[in-house]
Amino acid sequence: MVILNRIYTRTGDSGDTALGDGSRVAKNDPRVAAYGTVDETNATVGLARLHASGEIDERLAAIQNDLFDLGADLCRPETDRETEAGHPPLRMSDSQVERLESEIDGMNERLEPLRSFILPGGNALAAHLHLCRTVARRAERLTVDLAAGRQVNPAAVRYLNRLSDWFFVAARLANNGGADDVLWVPGANR
Repeated sequence: MVILNRIYTRTGDSGDTALGDGSRVAKNDPRVAAYGTVDETNATVGLARLHASGEIDERLAAIQNDLFDLGADLCRPETDRETEAGHPPLRMSDSQVERLESEIDGMNERLEPLRSFILPGGNALAAHLHLCRTVARRAERLTVDLAAGRQVNPAAVRYLNRLSDWFFVAARLANNGGADDVLWVPGANR
């Protein structure tokens, strides 16, 4: 159980922060950038949920929980000794990735195939889901960058990759099953 009885600690006033294993790094460390952008993705999902209902809202709630799991995974460096004091670190799992894939497939079955690139927009929910998609892509890029130099759970990277696809398909579904997608017209304003 997490108990937060004090919000500020002053421990980061010199520009560093604690990771999940207790080690301290600069606040601009690639690991902090990656999990910070995962947190930003979660905030955009909260905005999208203001316009969602039913099945999409339930799935977005599950994604928000997953994003906290992902942040916990990324904020704790992987080591050869993963279990300390009988408490294994929280890591993303293949089942979370597989759930997203199944949901993407289910939503995509209800859509006509794309015949053009689409512009972010349409209705409010779709526009917010496109914002979620782009922030999730940035989180993925930062996590891939982190993984280039440090050990990162491969399921974390796969989850972020599928998540942006999930947001894209959900945005199309929110746009009246794709009927209200805003299509790109190449060179329209030349």
